[in-house]
Amino acid sequence: MDDSVLAAIAKWPDVPAVFGWLSLTARGEWRIRGQRIDNRAIRDFIGRNYGADQLGRWFFQNGPQRVFVELEATPWIYRLAPGEVLSTHTAMQPRTLGGAALLDDGRCVLATDLGAGLVDDRDAALFLRAVTDFAGLPLNERGLERWLTGKDEAFVSAAALKLDSPARRIERVRVSELEQRFGFARVPAA
Repeated sequence: MDDSVLAAIAKWPDVPAVFGWLSLTARGEWRIRGQRIDNRAIRDFIGRNYGADQLGRWFFQNGPQRVFVELEATPWIYRLAPGEVLSTHTAMQPRTLGGAALLDDGRCVLATDLGAGLVDDRDAALFLRAVTDFAGLPLNERGLERWLTGKDEAFVSAAALKLDSPARRIERVRVSELEQRFGFARVPAA
């Protein structure tokens, strides 16, 4: 967190938290009361001061005030830059891959040292380059179809995403189980 934020917390420790104002879309866009935040400096400030409490509620620490974030999907939205470098919607780069999931709606989630994050749908084709069969070979069209229909298993090559981990099997998870499986609250409560 920014030094100015930490100083404000120390100076005013009992400022009430805010719920229902800030949200994060499945594409990593910050919104205030449904309106997209277009100002880059504000988005960057939110991203630098974004974290979670012990209950799995994600928040933006705005000076002394904690503003809880409603999540459309997951706390992080993972993006792939050219060269398959994985980063979050706040431009943080994870180091390790702990797991992966294919949701019942077809989207993919990665669990990294930073936490659970949905793969941005605009980067799905790049992400599929990192999906392999048991032998570590990229899936061809037939292999992809067999995996998507549940006939075969697939794995994520962490090395292909520039992460320091072994390949991880992609488990199948229902969207309704996402919060419990990965330990976060989509709609934080007071």
